[in-house]
Amino acid sequence: MAATSVFMSTPGALFTTTHSSQFLRRNVNFSVKCMSQAPQDGSSSTEASKTPAAPTPPPVTTPPPPPPAPKVSTKFSDVLAFSGPAPERINGRLAMIGFVSAMAVELSSGQDVLTQISNGGVAVFVGTSVVLSVASLVPLFKGVRAEAKSSGVMTSDAELWNGRFAMLGLVALAFTEYVKGSALV
Repeated sequence: MAATSVFMSTPGALFTTTHSSQFLRRNVNFSVKCMSQAPQDGSSSTEASKTPAAPTPPPVTTPPPPPPAPKVSTKFSDVLAFSGPAPERINGRLAMIGFVSAMAVELSSGQDVLTQISNGGVAVFVGTSVVLSVASLVPLFKGVRAEAKSSGVMTSDAELWNGRFAMLGLVALAFTEYVKGSALV
């Protein structure tokens, strides 16, 4: 019987090298172990070199499963916290509607923002605020986040940026009309 050799790969060590003052890390996952058996029937080891050894495939490792998603808190204090999901999103939605409606009324009647508010705009503002706030809070209390429902062009990040710009636009419109003393358009 010929001598046989078995080669197997085992996890190796972690090597760190420096290149251009940056640290590069490489995981080397290969080392070779040779386990040889001498022939038991007295035949020479040259016979073993004549017969090709079948390579053993490396062991297949499966990646660990991803960690479970963290539970979404639906407590009132967590949803409406300063860094929670509701305040900026609701204020942004209200600002988007407020900016568009203020500009539409200004274009149609020529009234500035402060005149619109003093001519009965407070009741409309409060009603709109309540309806949009409740409509925005219901999914949050059910545990649904806007980030989970966004894809394509209409993402939750785009909504936040549009809301931020609308808040700035509404403040700039009111300030410009106050300084100018009349409607912008």
